[in-house]
Amino acid sequence: MYGARQVGKTYTIKEFCKNEFEKYVYINLFESENIVELFERKISIMDKIKLLKIIIKNEKNINIDFNNTVIFFDEIQESEEIISSLKYFNESEIPYKIICAGSLLGVKLKRMEKAFPVGKVDILNMYPMDFEEFLIATTGDNTIQILNEHYETNTPIVDVIHNDLLSLYRLYLCTGGMPDSINNILSVNKDIIEYNRKILKNITNGYLNDMKKYVKDATETVRIENIYNSIPIQIGNKSNKFQYNKVRNGARSKNYETALQWLLSSKLVNKICMLKTPQNPPEAFKDEEIFKLYLNDVGILNSILNINLEDIILDKEFIYKGEIAENYVQQQLNINFENIYYWKNNNTAEVDFVIQNKYGLIPIEVKAGDSIKSKSLNLYIQQFKPNYGIRICAKNFGFANKIKTIPLYSTFLIK
Repeated sequence: MYGARQVGKTYTIKEFCKNEFEKYVYINLFESENIVELFERKISIMDKIKLLKIIIKNEKNINIDFNNTVIFFDEIQESEEIISSLKYFNESEIPYKIICAGSLLGVKLKRMEKAFPVGKVDILNMYPMDFEEFLIATTGDNTIQILNEHYETNTPIVDVIHNDLLSLYRLYLCTGGMPDSINNILSVNKDIIEYNRKILKNITNGYLNDMKKYVKDATETVRIENIYNSIPIQIGNKSNKFQYNKVRNGARSKNYETALQWLLSSKLVNKICMLKTPQNPPEAFKDEEIFKLYLNDVGILNSILNINLEDIILDKEFIYKGEIAENYVQQQLNINFENIYYWKNNNTAEVDFVIQNKYGLIPIEVKAGDSIKSKSLNLYIQQFKPNYGIRICAKNFGFANKIKTIPLYSTFLIK
């Protein structure tokens, strides 16, 4: 299980293990140096497993029956030997049940000295809670069904429901999708004045501390921090692309490539490339050198920018309102699509996102308010003739002139 720190990996896997298996063993490798050392010993894998059973019996008073017991190795990045051993567990006739997770697992796997058991491990990504999950936490499942119906039929939802959902959308912009953050806002009855902003500050500080781990040297740490700290500013970059010289004067891409890869592997940052021309397959027409970076969570973006949350809740106009909406939409799309792109021409036209579904390449334009002016989207539709385009804004559901309008709160339905 990949995922950034604090997205809920450990809690979710523990609950899964408790509910689905007769027995489960939780092993945190940060706290279990003896098990890390055991797998580093020059003995056979069978002997390691025998000794592991003894350690678990002595420390946790659990007799492992591999038919009915699942083992959860948390912070698996602490042991390359255990990661490599997954090949054995997979191929063995014994029905081993192993789950692994780690906050910097993606980074570690990119920099492992030992071979990763490719094809022997199922990999899942865990993201911050999306707006669908936020709705389930705040309103229950019925709202999702109602939204699906209006999304499919392009018919407006009742105004009072529409306005209530926009209010919840703005609340989500404040909290983001980190489980601790959402738990907090629910505990204070969704009162933004009582909401504890320190939660996201602490998560961000944890991210910054992590940037010292699994790096080549202190210089790489500084470069990782410099890129990360520049992203909130670069989202509003008028050039509509990430620029290394905005990270630091004179910075060049070749000096920051590994630092950027660290951030992408850690799942703290999402990257989308520009399409040189919107054609299938889009991967063949993307420009790796022209791209945008977004933070993995819109709540963290607002926390770093120190946005006045009451301005968001009251839907006031403020600098970065559009960029915040764009990061939110990107966060939702990133969960549902393996690849996302954007498009811009040589002049001033730009389409925020381009996704691929069964209807082909679909352009998406994002508006923070209820404006329906879509000059760039209309230009794209005229030039490339997609099946339809999508406008995401504060307006109600609708469809006209080949543009499907959906409210900001329904972005998660684009799949």
